[in-house]
Amino acid sequence: MRVTAEFTVRPAHQGAPGLAHGGVLATALDDTLGSLNWLLRVIAVTGRLETDFVRPVPVGTVLHLEAEVTAVAGRKIYSTAVGRIGGPEGPVAVRADALFIEVKVDHFIENGRPEEIRAAMSDPDQVRRARAFEVNP
Repeated sequence: MRVTAEFTVRPAHQGAPGLAHGGVLATALDDTLGSLNWLLRVIAVTGRLETDFVRPVPVGTVLHLEAEVTAVAGRKIYSTAVGRIGGPEGPVAVRADALFIEVKVDHFIENGRPEEIRAAMSDPDQVRRARAFEVNP
């Protein structure tokens, strides 16, 4: 299972002058990796994210991201991702390995902020999507 995405580094994403902040790049990788869980039809949270910064990513760059699931073992989902500059076949700028842990919707109810949970749960579309993912009650 694999997903691709593009992330444009904007001036607001700058860390060092003219370059993307590493935390923003890690977030882009985490978000791309996390989208794999939707394809697996599970709700999961990041348990571990190990990121390697291979080369600087200038502001204005389109980062081409590709992520894939490498293994599933019970509630654990292992995945890997790369971010390339200059196109989908360009040089690797960042890469990450991740472990996601499958959770139930209750995880967010028990640990989230009550006012935001109430707002989300009053949105029929969000409730429907959350219930659709309760495939392993």
